Amino acid sequence: MGTKPEASGAAAPRTLAEALRARTDEDLAALLRARPDLLSPVPTDVTQLATRAGTRASVVRALERLDRFTLQTAEALAVAPDAAPYESLLALMAGDEGAAEVEAALPGALEVLRGQALVWGGDDRLRLVRTARELLAPSPTRPSPTGLGPSVAEATAGMSPGRVQEILAAAGLPPTHDPVSAVEALTALFTDGRRMALLLDTAPPQALAVLDRLVWGPPYGEVTSSPAPHVQWLRDRGLLLPASPRTVVLPREAALHLRAGRAHRVPEPLPPAVGQATERRPQVVDSAAASQAYTALTTVEDLLKDWHEGGPPVLRAGGLSVRDLKRTATALDTTEQLAAFWLELAYAAGLVASDGEADERYAPTPAYDEWLELPTAERWADLAVAWLTATRVPGLVGTQDSKGRTLAALGPDLDRSAAPEVRLRVLELMASLPAGAVPEPETLLDRLRWERPLRGERADSPGVGHDLRTRLANWTLAEAELLGMTGRGALATHARALLGLPAPAARPEAAAVASASARPTAGASARSAAGASARPEADTPAEAAVPRPGPIAYRAAPPGSSGSGGSGSSATDRRARAVSLLAPLLPAPLDHVLLQADLTAVAPGPLERPLAETLAVLADVESKGGATVYRFTPASVRRALDAGRAAADLHAFLATHSRTPVPQPLTYLIDDVARRHGHLRVGAASAYLRCDDDALLGEILADRRSQNLGLRRLAPTVLAAQADPAALLEGLRTMGYAPAAESAEGDVLITRAHARRTPPRTPPAPVPEGPPLPDVTLLGAAVKAIRAGDLAATVERKPVTEAAARPAVNGELPRTTPAETLATVQAAAMTGSAVWIGYVNADGAASQRVIAPVRVEGGFVTAYDRTVDEVRTYPLHRITGVAELADDSA
Repeated sequence: MGTKPEASGAAAPRTLAEALRARTDEDLAALLRARPDLLSPVPTDVTQLATRAGTRASVVRALERLDRFTLQTAEALAVAPDAAPYESLLALMAGDEGAAEVEAALPGALEVLRGQALVWGGDDRLRLVRTARELLAPSPTRPSPTGLGPSVAEATAGMSPGRVQEILAAAGLPPTHDPVSAVEALTALFTDGRRMALLLDTAPPQALAVLDRLVWGPPYGEVTSSPAPHVQWLRDRGLLLPASPRTVVLPREAALHLRAGRAHRVPEPLPPAVGQATERRPQVVDSAAASQAYTALTTVEDLLKDWHEGGPPVLRAGGLSVRDLKRTATALDTTEQLAAFWLELAYAAGLVASDGEADERYAPTPAYDEWLELPTAERWADLAVAWLTATRVPGLVGTQDSKGRTLAALGPDLDRSAAPEVRLRVLELMASLPAGAVPEPETLLDRLRWERPLRGERADSPGVGHDLRTRLANWTLAEAELLGMTGRGALATHARALLGLPAPAARPEAAAVASASARPTAGASARSAAGASARPEADTPAEAAVPRPGPIAYRAAPPGSSGSGGSGSSATDRRARAVSLLAPLLPAPLDHVLLQADLTAVAPGPLERPLAETLAVLADVESKGGATVYRFTPASVRRALDAGRAAADLHAFLATHSRTPVPQPLTYLIDDVARRHGHLRVGAASAYLRCDDDALLGEILADRRSQNLGLRRLAPTVLAAQADPAALLEGLRTMGYAPAAESAEGDVLITRAHARRTPPRTPPAPVPEGPPLPDVTLLGAAVKAIRAGDLAATVERKPVTEAAARPAVNGELPRTTPAETLATVQAAAMTGSAVWIGYVNADGAASQRVIAPVRVEGGFVTAYDRTVDEVRTYPLHRITGVAELADDSA
């Protein structure tokens, strides 16, 4: 059975505009929601809406958002005769033998095409919009996705009448009086299954082999000037028609007979199922995801801590140089590709940016300091939301654009508008599996290709063998694992909460236990019969404590949907729930370390921030992992003393935060460095060196390693240097001494790292894919404006002059003299009737309106405007013309 016609019980529409005009306001709103580009700007009437819906750019955008079966339906309509009945379309989709799945899915696909104004007309006359037919129909320069060639009428358009009659005779058909009837007779032969079977029974075996090679496309083949007998047999009977002097084509009608009536070799009415590679316990998945989430946070912190005093310079063309990316990867102990991901993640979250100075460099933003003060789970949520909505694609770093230029991290040209949609769709498909299930990547990619087949054909990066959506999906799987959205390949509970995705399907064993331990109620039985999946038991204590939210609001709504969540929960609620689910799984910060006799300290877990910051100054990180190992060295202790710490402060700090006694070697190390620290003082002369021990200064002068410092004695306890203070300090430390810098007043200078921050920066704005989805308010106002504009454009009106009596062109404004305009408006105000006006606003935009004048004075007319359903005032000099309505009640 087909779908409902455009207007049941009404005259068949003759144009797309008439079909749209017959729709309800709800149907028009659904069209504008599915194709938001039609709203930019809001059409003035239904005719303009239909015209815009038929433009090439808009049709291409709409076709790209169709799933494979709906697209196959449009492709079948493109090769069917114009105004084809539903039965003909069904025959093309299901074939002569029929297919139950195709028959069941076809009405829904046709309804989608109608809803998006790609198809119009009733079931007896289905019409594909002209632009879509031009894009999908076969042509010599652009073969059809169906593999079909031109029809007999198209292929014989330039053929001589005599040649057509020869083909009829060879095929055993009687001659006709004109070429048109001859083509019709040949078409009738190819569409008659019984007669075609008899004709093919007489074909040579080699001829049937040629047809087998051409039947599923491409339908074109090359021939020589002296073709083989079996090829000549096909040409004589019109089974191969000339497309050019050396090219022949299999006519569409003949191909359909050989295909058993199917337009596609394999119709795909059902989406491919996402396979399950393996299954893990949900608790294991959540724990692994939480561990990786914490690793992601520490990685971002380490990255920006390394850039605390200022990061690398910005390239002239924007972005990070290859050398600086390698240095960053080395500092993070990771690969360059992963370093690019962490950089782009921090950039998307607004934690790093360029400082905008003359010697432009990257540096943390003020938002980074605020982010550090947030709880751990809140900081993860910031990164996760930034990743989900970002259009920048780190996976493209290192590849080349269409001009052969290498794309740099943090640089331009990394935005891909499809990235957020693909990320969210991948996670939604993962959520459709049972809890703890790991999807098979190939089946997931097959599903994505089915949902957007035309998008899958576009590859915009040279040198990469897969299409963009496939690469985005693969990158999503890898990045979700790095970020802690997934754990060991399966979607984590806190990720479901953040996205507002539905509860995971119950696993078979869990369902069996539930059915054995609980008596189902009548309502539960009804829901089970309807196919609803039961929610499994809570996987974690946090899961049981927090209610489940509705679907995410900020994901791209599919065509025809409003995008509103089922439970109406806000993004803030979902974020709070995700944070509460993740927080119990994250390791609690520790306030202690374990000191060892080999001058190391072991942090068995994450440390509290003040402890970690102080320990990072006092010791060097030796290794990371489940536990962090710090190494105490003379240089690290001196660094702490330079920062203003005294030896007693360091002893007290270690005694307070160590669960083990402070080893004696560490105590000796601190005391020894402190005893020598500051014994030498360096100041600016250009630089000088002073010390109460003149023997020590003599030792330094005698050391050959000090020759490049340009030292000379000014007094028994003072040396002057040609090097600047910083170089002198570094040189003496290299020689094994522990000098201290002093100010002009003779006080010891405390050296701390100077934090470099950018001015306040906003995170990079995502690059949207086309116009944004309209909300309910905009849709309602747009439909109302279109209806009112349509009324103004189509209402019957009385001409007031001979010029106005001529037929109006669509969109043309009425023209009257100022005197006629004033008189007509005054008369309408006195009688309370409505008039039709042309109006040009202050921006020069012209429109047609139906108004009911209330008052005319001072060069203005105050009237009730039916176009916007409110009272407005219009300057008379902006009214181009006016006409009375033929029927005031209109």
